[in-house]
Amino acid sequence: MSISAAQVNELRKKTGAGMMDCKKALVESDGDFEKAIEYLRKKGAAIAAKRADKVANEGIIVTSVSNDYKYGLILEVNCETDFVAKTDDFINLVHEVVNKAMDSKASNLDELLEKNPDLPALVNDVMAKVGEKTEIRRLASLSTDTGYIGHYTHIGSKLGVILQIENVNNISSELMSLTEDIAIQVAAMNPVSIYRDEVPKDLIEKELEIYKELALKEGKPENLIEKIALGKMNKYYQDNCLIEQSFFKDNTKTINDLILDYNKKNNTQIKVSKFIRFHLGDEKK
Repeated sequence: MSISAAQVNELRKKTGAGMMDCKKALVESDGDFEKAIEYLRKKGAAIAAKRADKVANEGIIVTSVSNDYKYGLILEVNCETDFVAKTDDFINLVHEVVNKAMDSKASNLDELLEKNPDLPALVNDVMAKVGEKTEIRRLASLSTDTGYIGHYTHIGSKLGVILQIENVNNISSELMSLTEDIAIQVAAMNPVSIYRDEVPKDLIEKELEIYKELALKEGKPENLIEKIALGKMNKYYQDNCLIEQSFFKDNTKTINDLILDYNKKNNTQIKVSKFIRFHLGDEKK
């Protein structure tokens, strides 16, 4: 049957698919719009299979926190190019995923997909429109009954942090500002842990081994090697443990100093309990 340009244009407006794809869908469906839409959705699945071996390293990092600040999430959605990452179709998909995750209070990606079985079809629809591999790569969350969840997304949406503060009695603008500063600190300085006793033992052993080997190569006395290595390890903690890091706005203060000042001023005992940092394309942990 003959398919008019008006029909093709109407289907394109409804689906966002390309003109040629819309025309072919209408031809294959004898002009039936519902069947044509179904055809295009199936084509999305075909594109997914076709592009399964492609690398999707671009995309967006998003953070979001509930109105009561008791739940927060960080999400990475990927595509193949930065161009597609900036399109309305891709951005709208990311917003849809965030909304579904917030509504279902999903703790991770598996739980999100379990609670929202329609998501893979939505991803395939977008894949059909943009013509690139598109995937929800990872989702993590923090939740608390007695604390406060803050968040920060860096300009460009390639880096984000969610942060949990505990022992919170009052959510004030001062607390919000402090939490945002600490979240920015995590984004900028990429700490290994919050406290030194949380640094993985294998990482400590690896660092000590390196420091000892360097000291030996520098000709240091063997009876001082252990002491030298421990001294360098102390500097490692200061550089890599959040609570000991120099504050990015004022290097005369540490993050611990900021928290102590806040607690003294407000007669509180708040502390940083958890953080999650996503950088676009990082290895999954």
